Amino acid sequence: MKNVNWTRRQILATGAALVALPKIGSTRDTQPMLTSVIPVSGEELPVIGLGTSRVFDVQSTPTEIARCKEIVALLTASGGSLIDTSPMYGRSEKVIGSVIAAGIDRSDLFLATKVWTHGKDSGTAQMQQSTDLMRTDIIDLMQVHNLRDTAVHMDSIRAWQEQELVRYSGLTHYTAAAHKELEREMLRHMPDFIQINYSLGERQVEERLLPLARDLGIAVLINRPFQRGRLFAAVSGKTLPGWAQLFAASWGQFFLKFVASHPAVTCTIPATSKPHHMIDNLGAGVGDLPDTAMRQRMADFIASI
Repeated sequence: MKNVNWTRRQILATGAALVALPKIGSTRDTQPMLTSVIPVSGEELPVIGLGTSRVFDVQSTPTEIARCKEIVALLTASGGSLIDTSPMYGRSEKVIGSVIAAGIDRSDLFLATKVWTHGKDSGTAQMQQSTDLMRTDIIDLMQVHNLRDTAVHMDSIRAWQEQELVRYSGLTHYTAAAHKELEREMLRHMPDFIQINYSLGERQVEERLLPLARDLGIAVLINRPFQRGRLFAAVSGKTLPGWAQLFAASWGQFFLKFVASHPAVTCTIPATSKPHHMIDNLGAGVGDLPDTAMRQRMADFIASI
């Protein structure tokens, strides 16, 4: 269920930020961001977050840190909070730590990272390194990246949860070929979250994984909501249909709202290195979401082009 969770600080911050930002053509962009409930806890999580794969793997120069900070500030000012990263993403964790040190309030962020190695000792060392690089005491979500040594790392993550060093556990993958394995591991380990690929161009998770996550009470993060740019290529030169403009101001919002409107989806994490793309992505988190009939119309439209 999608809900609204808006604090006075977020309202004031958003108002200040919007004064300095270009308008993107719709009053829906000043509305509160929708949230979804994390089943295991009841905590509400904003439906649009930020992925950092490739885009935050940059040098820690003042210019690059300022650019990344601007993107994160846009996220938090609009009511978003989740930033997803991984040791696999090069310098991204260090950059996130630098952004926090540069003035982003850690309490406004939901930090999600991953463990991506083999063996218990190597895994715990990597988890500690991630904590240190991001300059935090607690990781909100620690995920086993691409099911690598899952059983070993899930044991470590749960031990860290008991020590209140990690808040939530998770499993991730990004390809349809791994869905059956992920399904088995979900049933075996019952993580708090999964992270999977889902978009109008990759809908296989609708068959089993999304219904299973909902049945088991597992929150769902979505990566590759634009199918790594292929969806934009498919609509290149095409105008957003009039019926879609009732709920979306751009193709990006069209794609993201399809994902966010699935009842099993908790948060979608498009990656971007451009502030104006961040603003547009955040617009998908406010206003109306497509209902079942509209979702089918959207899917049929994309399938027809």
